[in-house]
Amino acid sequence: MRGKRYKEALKLVEASKYYEPKEALDVIINMPKAKFDETVELHVKLGVDSKYAEQQVRGVVVLPHGTGKTLKVLVFAKGEKLEEAKSAGADFVGGEELIPKIEKENWFDYDVIVATPDMMGVVGRLGKVLGPKGLMPNPKSGTVTMDVTKAIKDIKSGKIEYRLDKTNIIHCPIGKVSFGIDKLVENFETLMSAIVKAKPAAAKGQYLRTISLTTTMGPGLKVNTTKIV
Repeated sequence: MRGKRYKEALKLVEASKYYEPKEALDVIINMPKAKFDETVELHVKLGVDSKYAEQQVRGVVVLPHGTGKTLKVLVFAKGEKLEEAKSAGADFVGGEELIPKIEKENWFDYDVIVATPDMMGVVGRLGKVLGPKGLMPNPKSGTVTMDVTKAIKDIKSGKIEYRLDKTNIIHCPIGKVSFGIDKLVENFETLMSAIVKAKPAAAKGQYLRTISLTTTMGPGLKVNTTKIV
């Protein structure tokens, strides 16, 4: 059963309408407020097939206004890179000694893992645990790197990873309701631009199938795809 606030919010949405992005976001920020600052989410269905490697869509982008959430970063490193990671603001740093803590104690008190290349042999042993949670470091997302300072600063300043799920949909946060219309529009445009540029050469037909915007606990609004190139 949907709550009273959801039903009130739903009255503001025209079910058959395709909104311009700014218009949709304006409706969202004027919906009845939850007891917390809701996240605004973007959901994009693409005309690709994620089963094929050449049709994968994945990348990273730094949202100009961040996501409104400060992410906790765990860094796997050794030697002087451990100290560098601490100085750069990593929440947790360590090496092989963290393996049993993650495997046996189910420790996941972090949002992103960064690893130096020389630690990937160690981190690789956690593949079965980290992979399903989307936590495995990856060179494409900038989380396997010797430049741990840049990686941490990018993550803390609003870098997000976008990737297809099994149903060929990308789900990403673009900020909080409290950001207001201008910041949300800028974050939306930055993320959509990155997704459009990431179009695989193997993708045929219509690339942007559907776009919707919603809040954590609110109804979704369909967005007009024709003007997003």
